[in-house]
Amino acid sequence: MEAAVSGSIPVEISLVGSVEATERVEVKPRITGQIAKVHLKEGATVRAGDLLFTLDDREFRQSLAQAEGMVARDRAALKQAEANVARDTAQSRYAAGEAARYGELANQGIISKAQYEQLKNSSETTRANLLSSQASVESSKASLTTNLAAVERAKIDIAYCQITAPISGRLGTVSLHAGNIVKANDTALVTINKMSPVFVTFNVPERHLAAIRAAGAGLAVQASLKENPSATAMGRVTVIDNAVDPASGTIRLKATFENANGLLWPGQFADVVLRLGTNANALLVPAEAVQTGQKGPYVFRIKGDQTIETVLVEQGETYGGKVAITKGLKAGDVVVTDGHLRLQPGARVKKGSL
Repeated sequence: MEAAVSGSIPVEISLVGSVEATERVEVKPRITGQIAKVHLKEGATVRAGDLLFTLDDREFRQSLAQAEGMVARDRAALKQAEANVARDTAQSRYAAGEAARYGELANQGIISKAQYEQLKNSSETTRANLLSSQASVESSKASLTTNLAAVERAKIDIAYCQITAPISGRLGTVSLHAGNIVKANDTALVTINKMSPVFVTFNVPERHLAAIRAAGAGLAVQASLKENPSATAMGRVTVIDNAVDPASGTIRLKATFENANGLLWPGQFADVVLRLGTNANALLVPAEAVQTGQKGPYVFRIKGDQTIETVLVEQGETYGGKVAITKGLKAGDVVVTDGHLRLQPGARVKKGSL
């Protein structure tokens, strides 16, 4: 026998959630080529930047050498074109000056018009040569820009032959090995899952949404696995979905777990306990005092004359062997905690008889 007492009890919801990696990357080649060497070990933990695969880069190095040769040719051509522009500029200025001077002499009748026309044509020819040289400069610059881009492209392709881990995490199985030909952005070579931290997502009935919103993100969450319920991990709610699913009447939550000990693995189902707060003024009785009948939960209450009566109750949270009773009892009521099969309403009991 034990009396109902006022006390505090955590408000918790037990649910089932699924574990997800906070980051998951399928490592794919960014260029087409042949795998030259595999540097990783399946299932190993890697850090961002670790070398995973090497592709044969000979073809790309040949392309680089060819592009660098074209750049050298274009720079020489540009230098020659700029020298021609300097030469033609000087000649054009001189010819233009001569044409202007001889034009005045022709107007004065000192020289013949034929001589003037000859000098004028010479000036126009040097001007045309200058324009041609300037065009050659622009052409050489354009060609140089194109081939410089080809050099950079070849360098990038060579860099892409070194396939590194984009994130830190645990490697999965390797799908292709040395000697295989891979296509750019095609088959995933290996998958990396970030194991710390991890997410656990779960759905909560919408009747708890007001309490969840009031508490906001940061609610404590405990997770454990069915095969090892004694090992638990603690996390915090970090995401509350923006809509209730009308089909299921639930709201989706996501909690973040540091998972430093690697207890939780992506893809697993986990038993989740979400703590919404604490009921500080709960009426508590031992969990074993509450029985279930056809009309619902009930307790055997001992009246003042030591006789027993059956009382239907409404129960709330359960924690640490205690049940919160929301209706049917008051503080100080004494309830039976064992021997229920030998009891019936109206029976008289005495201390130690049960």
